[in-house]
Amino acid sequence: MHTIRKREKITYTGSLLGQNMIYSFVSMYVMFFFTDLLKIPSETVTIIMVSASLWDAVNDILMGMIADRTKTRLGKFRPYLLAGPVFIAVITTLCFVSFGGSLAGTIAVAAVSYVLWGMTYTVYDIPIWAISSVSSRNADEKNGMVTLGRIGGTLGTVIVSVGSVSLLNAFGGERAASAYTISAAIIAGSGALLMLLSGFVLRERIKPPAGGVPFRRNIHTILDNVPLKALMAALLIMNMVNSIRQVVQMYFAVYVWGDSGYVTFIGLSLVLGMITGMAVSPALIRRYDKKVLFLIACAAGAVTSLLPYLFGVEPVVSLVILGFNFAFSGVTSITSTSMLMDCIDYAEYKLGFRGEGIVFSMNTFLTKLSATISKAVLGVSMTLMSYRDNMEPNDTVKAGFTFIVLAVPAICFVLSMLPLVFYKLKPAQLTAIRTELDARRSAEK
Repeated sequence: MHTIRKREKITYTGSLLGQNMIYSFVSMYVMFFFTDLLKIPSETVTIIMVSASLWDAVNDILMGMIADRTKTRLGKFRPYLLAGPVFIAVITTLCFVSFGGSLAGTIAVAAVSYVLWGMTYTVYDIPIWAISSVSSRNADEKNGMVTLGRIGGTLGTVIVSVGSVSLLNAFGGERAASAYTISAAIIAGSGALLMLLSGFVLRERIKPPAGGVPFRRNIHTILDNVPLKALMAALLIMNMVNSIRQVVQMYFAVYVWGDSGYVTFIGLSLVLGMITGMAVSPALIRRYDKKVLFLIACAAGAVTSLLPYLFGVEPVVSLVILGFNFAFSGVTSITSTSMLMDCIDYAEYKLGFRGEGIVFSMNTFLTKLSATISKAVLGVSMTLMSYRDNMEPNDTVKAGFTFIVLAVPAICFVLSMLPLVFYKLKPAQLTAIRTELDARRSAEK
């Protein structure tokens, strides 16, 4: 029985597209803007990023718990989908404003803006992913929503990857601070409009317990869920594959391939690869064990990352190989998110409540933490390379950025496979769990 309407699917895809336009612009350019436009030392920027991530560790989990305890006529998650987009648009733009003044003042404004951006982003990000797990009782429908969300997110990333350089050039180029301010305002404004629709259109069809879930009990959704903890460890590492490329690709295009325009072609490689991988994933999930699919995609991803690193980084060939690499990343993205929803069903089976909010809050935190670790890797690497703003490329800088873009993701692909030794949920077991849950819900009516 199909319950999710077509307009919900379109809106969900568009909402994630808009959200990831904003996220990708910040991920791609905020560190470059801070170091090269605001002239903040890379060591200081690294401290800002890491400190913001530590706060997110608290902020994300609290937001997940708050969402799980929210009870309104709109549901658990929809109120935040209506409230979040406007704040995200304003704070995103603020992150890319050069106010002038002293270095100390510039650092303070940049730090506050970036922390606030992470907080406002959390208010929307956790509910938009969590609502997919309560959009239907049918596992295939929920997997379909996740796939659409991931495809929308990928399209949002690609729009920014392909079009942002042209947008910046239209307003003064990559060395003009005002170009980033205007571009951020355009991307954040249009993205927020798409995001806002989700609060009006999406519906929640699996209702929470009537009495809510106490904070102390809610945390056991994670503490007593071994498959979930194993998956989260894998995702922390896996998320670095694309996040590290996002933060480094501008530097790589400029200092290794010699032209910022290659960022556009990296974006095209990403969209063709990721969408292909995501599009075939639902059919693969229906036929094969998700864990096995994840492991195979990781192994193939490691190989396709290493090939251009070992045999040369000539742009055309490397972009083709990276397209295949992004396809395998697309498979891991869909399978891992579907596995997250399996872990939520397992939590309801074992504990009596679902805890979607806290599960997806941890997923959001892991995404941010991976991005922060990526920025830290970049910051430390730039210090070791003696990187300076607008410097002439040398062998050390070229080798360093090449290693970060190609070899580090290969290492991450391999390491992300290890925690899944402890993920033991099998397809037959999950079918039995869902049958039991349906019987429980029917008995409660």
